[in-house]
Amino acid sequence: MQPEPNLSLITGRMAARIASHGLAALVLMWSIGCKKEAVPAPARNVAQVEVVTVASQTIPDEPEFIGQAEASRPVEIRSQVTGLLKALLYQEGRDVKKGAPLYQIDPVPFQAAVAMAKAKIAEAEARFVQARQDLARVKPLLAQQAVSQKDVDDAMAGGLAARALLQGAHAELTKAQFDLDNTLITSPIDGLIERSHYYEGRLVSAQTDLLTIVHRVDPMYVVVSVPETFILKRRRDIESKKIHHPGVYQLRGQLTLMDDTVYPHEGVLDLLDPGLRTETGSRQTRITFPNPQRLLLPGQFVKVRFTGDTKTDAILIPQRAVLQGPQGPFVYVVNRDEKIEIRAVAASDWKGDQWFIERGLSRGDRVVVNGLMKIGPGAPVKAVSWGVAPVPAADSVPSRPQ
Repeated sequence: MQPEPNLSLITGRMAARIASHGLAALVLMWSIGCKKEAVPAPARNVAQVEVVTVASQTIPDEPEFIGQAEASRPVEIRSQVTGLLKALLYQEGRDVKKGAPLYQIDPVPFQAAVAMAKAKIAEAEARFVQARQDLARVKPLLAQQAVSQKDVDDAMAGGLAARALLQGAHAELTKAQFDLDNTLITSPIDGLIERSHYYEGRLVSAQTDLLTIVHRVDPMYVVVSVPETFILKRRRDIESKKIHHPGVYQLRGQLTLMDDTVYPHEGVLDLLDPGLRTETGSRQTRITFPNPQRLLLPGQFVKVRFTGDTKTDAILIPQRAVLQGPQGPFVYVVNRDEKIEIRAVAASDWKGDQWFIERGLSRGDRVVVNGLMKIGPGAPVKAVSWGVAPVPAADSVPSRPQ
């Protein structure tokens, strides 16, 4: 008969075997964990960006405004006499020279007036001669007491009256000759002439009816309305020495036509209105430009850039560095910790392909120009100067072999 198995012994052996297997599993798990800790984690990529270092400089300050051209002399042509318009003597819309005939008023009535005035002069001269002769006869008779003192006085008065009549006749002849001369209306200046408002057969009134207008277009005026806000800011900048200003009448003007072509001649600022226009809140400025080729015409709109002022300690950065956000323009700046920070700026004007920055940046700031799409606030970066070819970064760092 076989002895019955000892159940307690079997149970103990199984427990010891399970315990040994569990210990082996723990040892295996610990060794695997150690191997994983020994493998270093992949290093995080650091973006490489191109930056410009902010520096101040002295640059021309050339504000630009919209202006309107106007003739330097618009001359209204009116008749000096009332009469019938007999002939139109010019071609409308063309150049005319000073003294060129424009209109002919019927001269016949005025020729008759001149003839009448000459006749009155002849009559007055005869009376004056007679009065002098009468006075010459009575004066010797007074010494002989052949005539009275009253006769002599009457003769002297008659001579004075005859002289006055002669002077009046000469005055009438001057007026009649003036009217006759003005029946031929001529251009008082060189310029471009408009269409005529009246034609042959029309009765025109002296100094009332506007016949046409002659425009002197060389030189030309360009009038610019400068806003009050600009004037106040410019005054503050000049007082604080941010802008060097040589004086109003030392400024010059450069024109750009509406098709973006540059006008070949420089203008001179020659008039600044003493006050503001209440209806627009602006101050009018006038610049005179040569116009030999007739490129400028009255009423034409142009862009005027004023030159002569300079801005000191100006900060310029490439336009591509300035971004637009919900709060306005901003730039990315690399700080001392080689991390990105956002800087709000006030970008006021373009200078070629650069923005002029009024505030927000200081000398020495490093502004990101290239690599803007791969950075954000607080991101670490590697900054290189703009224009230097960036070194391509590795996609990942290889791990150690196990």
